[in-house]
This record gives sequence, C-alpha cells and structure tokens, in this order.
Amino acid sequence: MKIFVTLFMLGFISLNLSAQTVNLSGRVLNKKGVAVAGASVLLLNTDYQNACDSLGNYTLKNVKRGRYILEVTAVGYQLMNRSVEINADKSINIILQESINQLDDVNITAGKDKTSALSHLKAVEGTTINAGKKSEVIVLDNETANKATNNTRQIYSRVAGLNIWESDGAGIQLGIGGRGLNPNRVTNFNTRQNGYDISADALGYPESYYTPPAELVDRIEILRGASSLQYGTQFGGLINFKLREGAKNKAIEITSRETGGSWGFFNTTNSIAGTVGKVQYYTFFQHKQADGWRPNSEFNANTAYAGLTYKATNKLSLTFQYTYMDYLAHQPGGLTDAEFAADPRQSIRARNWFKVNWNLGAFILDYQINDNLKFNSRFFLLDASRDAVGNLDYINRTDNGADRNLFVDKYNNYGNESRLLYTYKINNISQNLLVGFRYYHGHTNRQQGLGSNGSDADFKYGNSDADLNAYTHYLFPNDNIALFAENIFRVTQKFSIIPGVRFENIITKANGSYITTNTDMAGNVVFRQESQDVKNSSRHFLIGGLGFSYIQSEALQWYANISQNYRAINFNDLNSSVKGLKVNPNLQDETGYSADFGVRGNAGDALNYDISVFTIHYNNRIGTIDTADASFNDYRYRTNIAASRNFGLESFAELEVLHFINGNMGKSKLSVFGNLALINARYTSSKETAFNNKKVEMAPDMIFKTGVTYKYNKLSASYQVSYTSSQYTDATNSTFTANAINGIVPAYTVMDFSAHYKISRFFTLEGSINNLANKHYFTRRAESYPGPGIIPADARGYYLTLEVKL
Repeated sequence: MKIFVTLFMLGFISLNLSAQTVNLSGRVLNKKGVAVAGASVLLLNTDYQNACDSLGNYTLKNVKRGRYILEVTAVGYQLMNRSVEINADKSINIILQESINQLDDVNITAGKDKTSALSHLKAVEGTTINAGKKSEVIVLDNETANKATNNTRQIYSRVAGLNIWESDGAGIQLGIGGRGLNPNRVTNFNTRQNGYDISADALGYPESYYTPPAELVDRIEILRGASSLQYGTQFGGLINFKLREGAKNKAIEITSRETGGSWGFFNTTNSIAGTVGKVQYYTFFQHKQADGWRPNSEFNANTAYAGLTYKATNKLSLTFQYTYMDYLAHQPGGLTDAEFAADPRQSIRARNWFKVNWNLGAFILDYQINDNLKFNSRFFLLDASRDAVGNLDYINRTDNGADRNLFVDKYNNYGNESRLLYTYKINNISQNLLVGFRYYHGHTNRQQGLGSNGSDADFKYGNSDADLNAYTHYLFPNDNIALFAENIFRVTQKFSIIPGVRFENIITKANGSYITTNTDMAGNVVFRQESQDVKNSSRHFLIGGLGFSYIQSEALQWYANISQNYRAINFNDLNSSVKGLKVNPNLQDETGYSADFGVRGNAGDALNYDISVFTIHYNNRIGTIDTADASFNDYRYRTNIAASRNFGLESFAELEVLHFINGNMGKSKLSVFGNLALINARYTSSKETAFNNKKVEMAPDMIFKTGVTYKYNKLSASYQVSYTSSQYTDATNSTFTANAINGIVPAYTVMDFSAHYKISRFFTLEGSINNLANKHYFTRRAESYPGPGIIPADARGYYLTLEVKL
C-alpha cells in the first residue's frame, strides 16, 4: 500500500510541476547569418529536443524551470554546449562554427540527437579507426523493444544477416552469428564491454556466459570482419556493449524499472547515477526470475555494475569499473523431432542445472597528450566460474536416474590493451595513425566427473570410488601478445586508403588426464583407461588488411575492405568431455580472409540505408560429422572438414514516411524498416567428396526482418516480423537423426509488438508481446547443454514495465 501511495504522490507532484513550465525558442545560424536547417537542439539528459525548420527556427515547449546544458549539433558544424538558466519564456539564438574536420570524420554518427535506432560509427572515435569498415550502432534509447527480457530479435532487428539462437526466454545468454558463422554463445565475434573482453577466455574459449542487460547498455557497436586487425583475428568481427554513464548535469539521478510478465517473469532494475565535481558515477543492480514456459526451466539471475570516472584534468581521466553477475537456471533439456511435433512445451529432463558466477574488473586511462596525440589504456581481469550438472545422454534415451555428469570450469584471466592515435597532415590534409599493443593471459581449470543422482542443483562430486575414477581434470593456460597498426591516408578530403597490419604470438597449452570408459547394454563398465595428456602449441604470424572509403556526401558513402583472419583451436577442440563426441588429435587452426564492398548514407531524417556484399573464405574449417567405429558404435567426430566459402548480400533501409508530409516539425513520425541478407555458404576442397558443395551448417539462405514504428508526442509503438530460412546443423546436411542433435532447422517466422508511453517526466510505461502469433518453432539443436536435442523457443508472452526516474 505504501508503494502505491508513494507512486500516487510522485505522480501528483509531476503533474503539478508540469503546470509550471515555460518555452524556449530561437534560431540557429552560421557565422554568415545563414539559417542551419535541420540542426538538432536539445537539453542534455532530458527529453526536451527538436530540429530546426528551414529558417533555422526551433521551439522547446513545456520546459520545467531550472538550469540546463543546451546542446546544438548539425552536420558540418562543431558541437555547441551552453549552460542556460530558464525561469520564464526565453529566446536564445545560436551561432555555430563550421567543423574543421574532414568529411571522413562526419560519418553517420551514433548519438542521442538522432531518432533512428540504427546508426554507424565515425571514421575515428576516441582511439579507434573505423573508416572503410562495415559498422552498425544500435542506440538502445531509440529502440521500442522488450529490454527487460533482452529480446535479441527486437534489439538486433535492424542489423542485417544475424542468425539468432534462442536458448532461454530472458536473454541471459546471447547467441548470434553473422554471415553463416555459428551463433553459439557469440564465439565467432570478439565480445567486449566498454572496450575490454567479457568472454570466458578470449583466445582459448571465447564463449560468452555473461551478456550485459539491455537496460544497462547505452549502445551496441558492431564491426564486421575487417575489425580483425584491431580487435583480434576472428572471422565474425566485434560486438562492443557501451554501458550507460552518469548524468553530467545532476548530482544524483535515480531510475527504477519494474517488469512483470508471463510464466512468473519478474524483473527489477535500479540505478543511481550523477556527477559530483570531477567525479562521474553510475551504479546498477538487476534481479530477474521466472518459472519459464516449459517445465523445469525456472531461473534466478542477478547483475550488478559500478563505474566511476575521475577527470583529474581536462586531458586526463581515470575510470574504474566492476561487474558482477550470477545466475542459476534449471534446464528442461532437448526434444526429439517427434516429441517437438507432439508437444513443444514438454520436458523429459528434470535433473539438469546450470550455474554461472562472473566477476569482471577494469581500469581505463584516457590521456590527451596534445591536440594531435591521444592515448588509451585498458587493464582488465576476470574471475569467473561455470558449473553444469545433469544427464547429458542422448535425448531419445530414458533418464535412468544414475549419477549425473558434472562439469566445473574456473576462469582466471587478465590483460591490457593500449592504443595511441596520432593525427598529422600531408599536403595540409589530416591523416590518422593508430598503433596498439595487447597482452592477454588466460587460465582455465576444467574438471569433469560424476555428480549426485538427485534432481536438485547439487554441483558437488560423488564420493564413491567409481565416481573418483571417472574424474577428468585439465589446466588450459595460454598467452597472447599482439601488435597492431592502422592508418587513414586521406588522398583527398573525400577519398581515403586505410591499410592495417597485426602481429600475433599465441601460446596454447593443455595439461591434464582423462578417463575413457565403455559400458555394455546394461550400463556395466567393461573397459576403463586413464590417459595423461600434455599439449603445447606456439605460433606467431602476421596478418594484414586494406580498406577504402569514398565520402561523396553524408547521403552517399562508399566503403570496401579485405582482411586476413585466423581462428586458433580452443579448449573444446583440444579435448571433448561431451558424451559421444570425439576430437581429431591433429586438429589445425583455421585461416582465411573476409571482404566487404558497400554503400551507405543518411538523407537527413528521412532515409537511412546500408547495402553491401561480402565474402568469407575459410581454410581447415572445423566441424562435426556423424560416423562409426570398427564395432559400429555411432559417434560424432570433430575435425577439419574442408575449406569453405561464404558470400552474400546484406541490405538495410529505414524510411521516415511522414517526413515528406510534416518535415521535421511534425509530432507524428512513421518509420518503416527492412533488412535482407542472402547467404550462400558451401564446403569446397574437401578430402571427403561427401562434403564437397554441401551447405555450411548454421548458414540459412535468407534472413529477412521488417517492421514499422509509429511515434506521436509521448507514445511510441513498434511491430516487426522476423523470417529465417531453413538451415542444416552438420556438414553432411543430414535432415534427421534419431538423437535430434543433427538435422534440419525448419524455416520460421516470428512477430513481435512493443509500445512505450511517457506518462510524465518521471513516469514511463512500456509493454511488449513477444511471438505475437504464438508460433511453435526452434532455432537450434544442441549437442550438450541445454540439450541435447531440439531446444524449443518460447510461445507468446506478455510483459509490462513501469519506469520511475527522479
């Protein structure tokens, strides 16, 4: 009752304050007195914003009295910030200075002054070079999507070519792949948070068990294959989660978001942020829990974050960040094809559990040495663990209640990445040189044995001799030193050439022992052998790349690049503890290259588009095939299958329809977007002719997403449709297997609806209907957790969020 009284009082106060508002108006001109049409005018950290008309006029209505930071931006002009006191109707004229930057530095930029949810990175941002690369930036504040459940379909809807795995209904784990690459826990992307690694082991085990909650994220930056020269050698590219920061003009800002939904879903997110003197801070805590759509799928997750930036001088800032996450999930297991067809909601595994604990720390130093020299250094460390217990036998076999498989991983990693950006001139045209250094040490302690025969979340090993004899223990230490450099050579103010190079030294080790056992049909052990395993692989190599950029105007920009790639074998490739899976002891690293050619642009606030073609060439591509031994025992074999090549088209366009009727001054906005990816991925040059010209697994021929968003005053509503064509799960292109691990993933279409209404300055109401048509479908077949077998996606779900911001 007290909560409702408090909310009522806050609402009354907000309505009373809204009656005490004033208007701010004026004109935006350049030094010559010419109107700057389309300039964006806003009061920082508020919702008061507008765009200038053709005469440069702007009006911000119903502004609460107080002190604000007025920000004005326009393409081709320098950003302008001014402190203003607004106590009555006021008129302020603004004179903008023309930008001295080259056109390459005024690419379509991500920022809160844009209303589109998708943007692109500038040619140079901070100490990174993005020119000539395919980049996408998802601006979360401009997304009308279900952020409480981290709904990947909605959040990434405008990014072309992403294949999405849906493993849980709360978005705890992210599973996306692009251009025909495997989506499993984002292993083919280098995944970062604020520029530093967050995966289990960036080199040896690049699976991401921690995903930053969407409510914590300000924007998501995605760079494709050519980012291998700055961020690592992977084929997929980079995903960087840029987290929120404290309000710059407030000592304290409190935000609380409470969400309820289907199947007992509850999410509470609370943050306290602000700026006091030279210190900017942001603290965040989220708790979410639910029973899940299927039986045996309840979960409980907690995430906390604290970031503090101390601006020692105008040139030097020091940042400390800490992230904590833990969750416990009951996993309902997979289904066979017949079981999915009969009832996709059923669960025939009740004893599978998954637990994760993540501690991630970082120290970041930014130093503007002089006007032409910037230095950034990031120190980071990870202390984490992942535990899994359950029955991992094939899903077409009955759970006989025996001791469960128990996997225990501990990750202890640390590293540093430092960058230096130097701006210089050739023929009076600015150039940019980036040089960087990276050191990374990873250490994984991996154990496997037999746990209890119970059904609870017990992550301890059994005590009997048989349990001890079935024990497997490995240490995986690895070290990585990398040097990289890129340079933007601006031949003219419009045309740039961007060469780059990266040197890698990789040391991967494995030291452990494992037990091999065979059983008869009754489950009795008929053979047991312990083996020692010591491996040490050291290699160093140089990869290079070349990019081109031609900026005719903001509305027409051409880009192209080609870059070598390298993917080192990881821990799962060195030794497998998954039942029924064997690994080739002579497995080789994967090499290859990726290339892009595209055109993009932004025609004012009316049209945003990006169309490109790509290719990825893989040598020694690692995959899994079904085979049998001399005794006709079936098993899956992980090996270098063949070379492969992926090529295709990625296209995105978003049109603001009402712009042609109301211009920038209308309160109503109706935007329609669509993105289409066509992918042709095939195996080539295989020693086994059975694989030649077979389709690459996890590579659907077509991914199409479209949607419409309507905004009027304080209301925003979005409807979208996502289609993914059928895809295979193994290199033999099998359409069916009895254990459901391999087979076809049929095409599926999913619809979603979300709405957002800002009741007042303090209160916002959001709602979402996921899987609007209640479609029964699945996106993956799992080899082990959370399966094995078919993992059904959630049915239609309803969610409602109330946000209070003070």
